[in-house]
Amino acid sequence: MRVIGATVAGPILVTGAAGFAGRHLVDLLAGVTGDLVAWYRPGGTPPGRDSIAKWTAVDLLNRQAVFEAIARLRPAAVYHCAGAAHAGRAWDRTESTFAINVRGTHHLLEAMAQAGVQARALIPSSAMIYRPANKALAEDDALVPTGPYGLSKLAQELLAVRAMSDSLEVTIARAFNHIGPGQDPRFAASGFARRIADIEAGRWAPEITVGNLDARRDLTDARDTARAYRVILHTGRPGRAYNVCSGRAVVIGDLLEMLLARARVPIRIRVDPARFRPDDVPLLVGDPSRIRDELGWTPLVPLDQTLDDLLEYWRAETR
Repeated sequence: MRVIGATVAGPILVTGAAGFAGRHLVDLLAGVTGDLVAWYRPGGTPPGRDSIAKWTAVDLLNRQAVFEAIARLRPAAVYHCAGAAHAGRAWDRTESTFAINVRGTHHLLEAMAQAGVQARALIPSSAMIYRPANKALAEDDALVPTGPYGLSKLAQELLAVRAMSDSLEVTIARAFNHIGPGQDPRFAASGFARRIADIEAGRWAPEITVGNLDARRDLTDARDTARAYRVILHTGRPGRAYNVCSGRAVVIGDLLEMLLARARVPIRIRVDPARFRPDDVPLLVGDPSRIRDELGWTPLVPLDQTLDDLLEYWRAETR
């Protein structure tokens, strides 16, 4: 197995680099690699950090554009972070979710094979591909997605395995919930933090409307998730999946209470059943044994720091 070190001969590509995980990964890689290329969606806005990466607009649904871009770039390593990321919204946007997550991934891997690029690639999958269970999920557990998002991520994994026949070295990260500064407020933790910041700034009534607070989720700081992606790409076995998780479940209601304890004003909570998601399983927690024992990765950022940083991020955004 060929291992990619901290310094490689050739550019490092991050697709979806303007997204949540992508931005944290770009920040991490900028400190250890020279030639870093960051793809973002045409029509989108790059984060304005040209000093740490070369930002390039590439439409992953445009097969010809992807083929041409890969042939020109010939990356030494590829982190494929582009894609639809919200499991709840996938129910209303099934077609677009499958288009970017499956067809976009197919275009990228096909382009790499066609160009004869000798690069390792990382495909970030999701915990949503597992059959729900009342226990910590391990990589060998049943893969039975309960919704369109999970199904699209399982299809991504199958594309990764298929690409092995084209002599590509594709690694797989099954990420559980990751949170932190910069996350879209449509996700629970970030949505809570943004609303608290809005209330503190006098832009919202002192009430937060929420959905299911009883669900328990495995939460990892996005900066730790970025570290896991790098470790998996460098030293993970191609075609072998690795859970990216903490192994601990946090009740969403407890998470909200932790954020409210940091608020500078009193805030009420109102539960709205309309906000419950059709695939909102009671428990989603992972077994981190494989990535810990085989690759030496463990999360380093404590939850308290993640919540502090998340809330400060939104306070800065509301100024």
